[in-house]
Amino acid sequence: MDSNPSSQKLSSEGALLGSPRPVRQSRRLEVVKKILPLNSKSQRPEVRGFKIALQGGPGGAGSHNRGGETEGSDQARTFLGAWTRKRWGESRGVETEARMVASSLKLQDLIQEIRGAKTQAQEREVIQKECAHIRASFRDGDPLHSHRQLAKLLYVHMLGYPAHFGQMECLKLIASPRFTDKRVGYLGAMLLLDERQDAHLLITNSIKNDLSQGIEAVQGLALCTLSAMGSAEMCRDLAPEVEKLLLQPSPYVRKKAVLTAVHMIRKVPELSDIFLPPCAQLLHERHHGILLGTVTLITELCERSPAALQHFRKVVPQLVHTLRTLVMTGCSAEHSVSGVSDPFLQVQILRLLRILGRNHEESSETMNDLLAQVATNTDTSRNAGNAVLFETVLTIMDIRSAAGLRVLAVNILGRFLLNSDRNIRYVALTSLLKLVQSDHSAVQRHRPTVVECLWEPDASLSRRALELSLALVNSSNVRAMTQELQGFLESCPPDLRADCASGILLAAERFAPTKRWHIDTILRVLTTAGTYVRDDAVANLIQLIGGAQELHAYSVHRLYSALAEDISQQPLVQVAAWCIGEYGDLLLEGTCEETEPLQVEKEEVLALLERVLQSQMSLPATRGYALTALMKLSTRLHGDNNRICQVMSIYGSCQNVELQQRAVEYNALFRKYDHLRAAVLEKMPLVERGGPQVDEEAKESKEVAQLSEAAPLPTETQASKLLDLLDLLDGPSENAQHPPPLDPTPGDTLIHLLDLPCAPRPPAPIPNLKVFEREGLELNLSFVRPPGTPTLLLITVTATNTSGGDVTHFICQAAVPKSFQLQLQAPSGDTVPAQGGPPMTQLLRILNPNKAPLRLKLRLTYDHFGQSVQEIFEVNNLPVETWQ
Repeated sequence: MDSNPSSQKLSSEGALLGSPRPVRQSRRLEVVKKILPLNSKSQRPEVRGFKIALQGGPGGAGSHNRGGETEGSDQARTFLGAWTRKRWGESRGVETEARMVASSLKLQDLIQEIRGAKTQAQEREVIQKECAHIRASFRDGDPLHSHRQLAKLLYVHMLGYPAHFGQMECLKLIASPRFTDKRVGYLGAMLLLDERQDAHLLITNSIKNDLSQGIEAVQGLALCTLSAMGSAEMCRDLAPEVEKLLLQPSPYVRKKAVLTAVHMIRKVPELSDIFLPPCAQLLHERHHGILLGTVTLITELCERSPAALQHFRKVVPQLVHTLRTLVMTGCSAEHSVSGVSDPFLQVQILRLLRILGRNHEESSETMNDLLAQVATNTDTSRNAGNAVLFETVLTIMDIRSAAGLRVLAVNILGRFLLNSDRNIRYVALTSLLKLVQSDHSAVQRHRPTVVECLWEPDASLSRRALELSLALVNSSNVRAMTQELQGFLESCPPDLRADCASGILLAAERFAPTKRWHIDTILRVLTTAGTYVRDDAVANLIQLIGGAQELHAYSVHRLYSALAEDISQQPLVQVAAWCIGEYGDLLLEGTCEETEPLQVEKEEVLALLERVLQSQMSLPATRGYALTALMKLSTRLHGDNNRICQVMSIYGSCQNVELQQRAVEYNALFRKYDHLRAAVLEKMPLVERGGPQVDEEAKESKEVAQLSEAAPLPTETQASKLLDLLDLLDGPSENAQHPPPLDPTPGDTLIHLLDLPCAPRPPAPIPNLKVFEREGLELNLSFVRPPGTPTLLLITVTATNTSGGDVTHFICQAAVPKSFQLQLQAPSGDTVPAQGGPPMTQLLRILNPNKAPLRLKLRLTYDHFGQSVQEIFEVNNLPVETWQ
């Protein structure tokens, strides 16, 4: 055999040409030659083995087998198949990875493709596909492109899609030394992490390390993240680092540190002691951002810490000097807005002065002159100047300012009412509504402007103007204001009619000059908006008419005329039916000199009441009034009563149980007790105005006075004897003992006549307690301990309202310790009328078996002046008599 490798190779090739298999082997050899350099010196082991196999083994050409193939060719074929499969798998993996990288979009391309999606489904498809690529990239841990993938994920998060799987990637990027990674990592932490997730605590050490570095950009990123999502635990851990940065030479870092300190104080008010010393130095800063942030920080400290409030009252002169400089000389032009020098800083300083001057005479005196300068030198032609002026007005009204300064503030609000901007007018109306109680005469000067605002097309403006107009009503202007309000009631939107009608009725009840004017006002309200008045309007008008005996004829004529024109206003129909039934004889006489002569026949009156009964608009209560009126007319009007009897017989089978019962009873009066009908249906006696509590007190005091005049007692007051007698009506106590017989005296004659045992002397009354007061709403507690049950305490909660607007949706809830038993009775209503209207009451029954000291926790929720209010407070100063 030739030893030349080349000739050997050629002979091997020639030997393979005898059959088809050697030909295939030769082709495979050519392919392998193209792929692998067989003569390369640096070959991997599998390549070297493949070469030996192709050459027929270690000894040269292999021996032929039965099929005419060499042993080396079999080894080469086997090795070639295995190697090809391996390389093909690797190439497919590389190709798949390359295709994935190629299909992943850049941020700009992703935004463009999402915006180009025509349907929501296409947008979701694009986002789901890209989120899969982002997940794969996070899983592979590519350090060079992680920040790009996270940036795309943050954009997806901003669109509202889930991006929680990027939270841990944010932590990795924050810990990275590269600034590009930190920037995106901190941004992701601010967007994807919050206090509700425990993962946010893992970045505390990274933030602490970055705050300790000297790189301003990195410190700024860490401070922004801490101020945006720092929890209470993070604030406590990182407060010392932030305090150090407050005095750093870099203005950029100091500004960020001040804003972070504001967030920390809001989260953890106990950290206020840490930031008190740097604030005094930062007030001398000339940098706009640092000074604005410092004033904000001091404001937060003063609102949350009484010690800080006392500490910073020393810097009031410095704040006054800073604000005077801004107003008189101005600052840099870049911070001026519409010609107003740095309005944001001015507003913030004014807010701080308002807090520092509240209930402090010296501080208020220091800032009075400055507030006058700001109020007179600020330009009102721009919105920025109006903002500064409004804050000035709030400061003047909240501190102990001079009377002339308060008048100036009200005049500024009056100028706001003439502004074309609706927002400014709304702010002025709201502020004047708060001032009407304390500066009523000053606000009265702007009454015509306020009334003009009633006809604003904006519903919120109109409602505020209505509330302020009702608050401005007094005894001197009640006629003019009521006329204006009645004119507004005729054309106001439906959602304002109830408030307007109730306000007019309350104002008329409180400031009515005459009873006739009062009746005319109520009748006009009922005629215009009867369906919108409160439920007690009917009872109040009936009581008013019944008490004005000289106006009975006038009232029944007016009501009959109004009822003949319109029977749709149900409160008006009810009052008219009552008056016709009560004073129908005066209606037929036609002798009223105060109205036009009106000739009315009996049949006309009966027909009108029957029309009310048959009307589909009549409520069951209205039909009850009409039935009773018909029955009363049977004794007021002379003649045949067959028509009335027929009506009663018809309603004796009415489906409404109340009407049926009433008609059956009236039929019984006609058939069985006709001789008693005139006495039963006689005119109602005059009703004295006043609540039941007032009537009870007057009755009791009258009886006590009579008894004391008849027989004065030397040892016990006659009032206590009367109370003893009243207590005996409920039965004597189980432990009551009969006292020894005493000599009869005039004082105890009443007791001996009844032959009843004397009850023990009642305890002294428990004093009332005021527990809440805000914007005219007061809450008072009155206490009663029944003598027969010493462990029971009855507490009456009384809510009164002296402000200009009704308190609606009022709910009072109470809680007591576990050793007590509490039962809340239903309240008398959920509305506390304005301007000292009828109070709202609620009864609490508390059982104290252990006679432990009583503690009471109350929660009040209500709507006042268009705002929802919730107050929770604890009453610990209850009188000792309530539990001992």
